[in-house]
Formats: sequence, structure tokens, C-alpha cells
Amino acid sequence: MKLTDERIGNIYCIGRNYRLHALELGNEVPDEPMVFTKPTHSAAAMDGGVIQLPGGAGEVHFELEVVLRMGEACGSGIPLLQSIDALTLGLDLTLRDVQSRLKTKGHPWLPAKGFKGSAPLGQWIPFPGLETLQTRHFTLLRNDEVAQRGCPSDMLFGVQELLTYIDGHFGLGPGDLIFTGTPAGVAALKDGDRLEAFWGQDRLGHCSVRLV
Repeated sequence: MKLTDERIGNIYCIGRNYRLHALELGNEVPDEPMVFTKPTHSAAAMDGGVIQLPGGAGEVHFELEVVLRMGEACGSGIPLLQSIDALTLGLDLTLRDVQSRLKTKGHPWLPAKGFKGSAPLGQWIPFPGLETLQTRHFTLLRNDEVAQRGCPSDMLFGVQELLTYIDGHFGLGPGDLIFTGTPAGVAALKDGDRLEAFWGQDRLGHCSVRLV
């Protein structure tokens, strides 16, 4: 699916879905899924190019996540889990200083999470099924060094629980994307950083960063 394809619908993101990530930022571990959204214009291709980010707004943190895509069957009456048609890895880029100020004021996170280019997406692959998903690791290399490593089996709220929660509260349809949360290891990007996202041994996305 091209990033400009009209099939991109809602972009749902799950906050604090890995215990160690919540703790590393000094946040409470939630007792139900914490859902926020990104605009479709936040999507960008993690295809080897340069992604420009707003470096003048403070620190920009990387957060590598497994991203699920709902297929055409979503809403047709078949189980939600069977409606997932593809998987990729994506970056939930965050203006951390902006987010901290917004949280202090009790304001929504959109300016910190929804800016243009804040959701780079790698290459889509067929959804392997829940059993296989639970056994695979995903890794972010930053300048050839491991920055993050996670496994979906460590999520506080699993895929089925996320699907049920999101559909029940907000709705799910074809083309909707779900960023399922990030493991520990997030940090601020530096101008010129090279990022590579691996699903097992397969590289699904790579890019370099330009802070402007």
C-alpha cells in the first residue's frame, strides 16, 4: 500500500504498552489501553530517504513499534483478528519536550505526536498470524548499534485486546493502522542519525534523519 493510497484511514497509537517503557519515562503503568491518534499526514515512507523533523521544537525521540493494518474484510462480520491483512514496523516520533509541557497543562498530545512525518512506516508484509507474531523480535539499529529491541509477547495489552478495545470505543475499518506500542530504549535523535528497523532478520525500513 502506498502512503498516498486512500486506504489509509485512522492511525491509532497505543501508549505505554510495554511496562519498561512506561517506567523509563516515569509514567504509571495503565490498567487499560491508552489510545491516541495521528493525522494521516503524519505518515512518511521509511524507504531509505531522508526524513526532515522539527529540530527547533526540542528533543525528537524515536519509538519503534509493530504496526498492524486492517484489511478490506474489516467490518464484514468476520473476527477482527482475521481482518488484519498486513504488518510493518513504524516509528512513533515524539517531540518529548513539547509532550512534557502538554502533559503538565493537561492538554492533548497532538502537537507532540501528530506533526508531519511523525509516523514513518516500513515495507508492509502479510500478517503472519498471532502465534508467529508472539515469537518474533523487532529491533531498531541507530548508526549500526542496537537502540531498541522488543517482542510483541511483552505487550501489556495483546493484539486481540487492542482490537476489541479500539473497535468498541472508536471503530475499526479497512485501512486503519494500529501502532501497538514501543519497548524500552527510546532516546533523542541527532541530526544525521541512520535508522534501520528489523523484523527478525528482515529489514522492513530504513531512513536517515535531518533536524531542521
